[in-house]
Amino acid sequence: MPSTQAPFGQDTVRRELEAAVVAAGLPGGETEAGYPKPRHSAGAAATEKERKVAALADRLSPCVVTWSSDDATGASEATAAKARRQFAAMLADLGAHGWKEAAPTNDVPTNGSVYVMSTYKKRGWILNARHSSMGPWVESTAMATKASCFDGLTDEETSVLEDVD
Repeated sequence: MPSTQAPFGQDTVRRELEAAVVAAGLPGGETEAGYPKPRHSAGAAATEKERKVAALADRLSPCVVTWSSDDATGASEATAAKARRQFAAMLADLGAHGWKEAAPTNDVPTNGSVYVMSTYKKRGWILNARHSSMGPWVESTAMATKASCFDGLTDEETSVLEDVD
């Protein structure tokens, strides 16, 4: 009997993440399909490592969705608290749309600021969301990855990704 479940791929993940961000009222940022581009170009003068990173990023792009808020430098305590509430609202919206929390979300106080990491899963995708308020700087990010794409990486490929600046 054929599956009646709609395909759940990169476009759906991007739309769900974008909807959660908008519903939470999070500031700025853009939801993008694809692996984040390395900070350095992999042009003609690129090192072998940079070329490997670029090739791996291209290969994994269909398996990744990213979002990050704009950097709110000079943020007041009230702005930082509002951003934290909006981050929680984004996670709640994802939960309402079938994303299951993989581990409890904890706020970790760090010298008058807060760092939060959350992991959610849905239909073969893993979403890692991070929020930090450190001094005058406030940022929220999320990256969803299709587990099966990353499960097939070699140890060498995994180390290439771990060493990306």
